Amino acid sequence: MTNRCLAYIVKHQDPLTLAPDATVQLACQRMWERRVGAVLVTQGNRLVGIFTGRDAVRTLAEGRSPADTPLSVVMTADPDTIGPEAMAIDALRRMADCGYRHLPIVDGESVVGIVSRGDFKGLELDRLEDETCLWERIA
Repeated sequence: MTNRCLAYIVKHQDPLTLAPDATVQLACQRMWERRVGAVLVTQGNRLVGIFTGRDAVRTLAEGRSPADTPLSVVMTADPDTIGPEAMAIDALRRMADCGYRHLPIVDGESVVGIVSRGDFKGLELDRLEDETCLWERIA
């Protein structure tokens, strides 16, 4: 998968999207139904944020009501994105370097899809580990 362009990986993907005024409860229900770990928060087809399982836990820990809290209050606004022309290894590197598990794929202003760290198995992770070890030896 690391040698493939992200556009190829997500060409048949139907990412979970919700509007900023959708509730945390609805987001969690949809995430559970679709068995995904993130919701892309959009206005039209423009990405305005991302809401993940970690955000859901934070919402509860802060004592907020999931039924009354809109995503706009607890989402990560203007998340980092990557273009569909990027290679899969570039997405994996970015997630590893920045410490997040989900990376939206955006083409111009339009949401194309999302990749998660869990999408990468075996050889991809081994390649990233090899690169990381190499850079640590050089530095």
